[in-house]
Amino acid sequence: MMHVKFLDGQVKQLLIDGRHVPARSGRCFDSINPANGKLLAQVAQGAAEDIDLAVQAARRAFEGAWSTFNPYDRQMALLRLADLVDAHADELGALDTLDMGGPVAYAASRRQRAVAMLRYYAGQATTVHGQTIDNSQPGDIFTYTVKEPLGVVGAIIPWNGPLFMAIWKIAPALAAGCTVVLKPAEQAPLSSLRLGELCLEAGIPPGVVNVVPGFGAAGAALAEHPDVDKITFTGSTEVGQKIIRASAGNIKRVTVELGGKSPNIVFADADLDAAVPGAAMAIFANSGQVCSAGSRLFVERPIYDEFVEKVAAFANRLRVGDPMDPATQMGPVVSHEQLERVVGYLGVGREQGARLAAGGARISEGALAAGYFVRPTVFADVRDDMRIAREEIFGPVVAALPFDDIEDVVRRGNATTFGLGSGIWTRSIGNAHRVAKGLKAGSVWVNCYQQMDPAMPFGGYKMSGYGREGGAAHVEEFMNTKAVWIKTA
Repeated sequence: MMHVKFLDGQVKQLLIDGRHVPARSGRCFDSINPANGKLLAQVAQGAAEDIDLAVQAARRAFEGAWSTFNPYDRQMALLRLADLVDAHADELGALDTLDMGGPVAYAASRRQRAVAMLRYYAGQATTVHGQTIDNSQPGDIFTYTVKEPLGVVGAIIPWNGPLFMAIWKIAPALAAGCTVVLKPAEQAPLSSLRLGELCLEAGIPPGVVNVVPGFGAAGAALAEHPDVDKITFTGSTEVGQKIIRASAGNIKRVTVELGGKSPNIVFADADLDAAVPGAAMAIFANSGQVCSAGSRLFVERPIYDEFVEKVAAFANRLRVGDPMDPATQMGPVVSHEQLERVVGYLGVGREQGARLAAGGARISEGALAAGYFVRPTVFADVRDDMRIAREEIFGPVVAALPFDDIEDVVRRGNATTFGLGSGIWTRSIGNAHRVAKGLKAGSVWVNCYQQMDPAMPFGGYKMSGYGREGGAAHVEEFMNTKAVWIKTA
């Protein structure tokens, strides 16, 4: 294992009000390397008391030092943070790889994405503005609007992209002038804690960014806290529903990006040389642990058998192994719990009659046996009513289904409670536009999959959530709009 200075054998404490502090309970939990099941670090286990202290610190900073930062000051702080993230990208990437298993081979793309987001939102900090509005009232009345930061933001992130997710929550909140209490997932808290340190180094005042790792109880305390003005959450639909219910106490604003069971549609006229690897990595990237993964693969019937065979062959060629090895293309799933979940679905698929075209088992022999590795799996001859075609597995498992025409595939693609991502592979511009219009999903990728850019909005339809992250509208999610009326005569 490469040496990472942050992993110094000491307990990783909470970061509250600019200081490293133990949990009030004194409890810690283990952060485990999913590639070998070994201990990476012990982490202070935050709970409701610690969340309350962090919220108090965030409120003091919001009303104090951070309120003196004008848009230019916030922009420069975010740009300094971007430079620091860039300078420490190897360390941050290694922490994510060790903590949750994402292959280090993709570190360069993760680095570019993280730095680009920070610089994009730095630019957004100076573009916030209200409007002057002509009104129809009698007399001389001047009317305008003002944009003001909401206040204290509770950010709760999952484990499948810790650094990226933390930045996606923190950067737009800071650009808007808010302060943040970040609750990272207990499976992968390390890069979030290091990012919090870099925020301080960038000159962001103590209390503006607080990091409190912990379990579900900590997240629940944040969602329920009466002095939190907004919750921004990425995770499962089940937990998202709980957060929405918890927000009712003080009617806090909520953005939720939740689960998915995304259709990835391949027409017979598609460029198969591009579509095969595209469809495969739409599900096998990050070991399938992506909310918008293309987990339902719809293939037009004339090419169904050929295409499934090629995707299965691609799966069998993927190099699964130690995520710290630059040659590795797919690492482990994040935890033993997730391993059991995915393996359980492998059994369900077989029991319900799906044909196994590739994979279908845990890697339980050789050097990888101690880790949480699942072979990239392709199920063929899948029916729409099978559980593997309806339920989010969150692992490297794709269900391949044949379709006959556009009306058929749009109807079936939409026959889900989710609506996060979707893909279309075709040479026909007509097919692309018709299907893109018909699909009820927040993102539609045509002849590509999982493309992301800070300037583009991302979010869900239906039970995949509401609110948008990315784009100019993202900063608006952290603002209030005030209407001002001035009678001038």
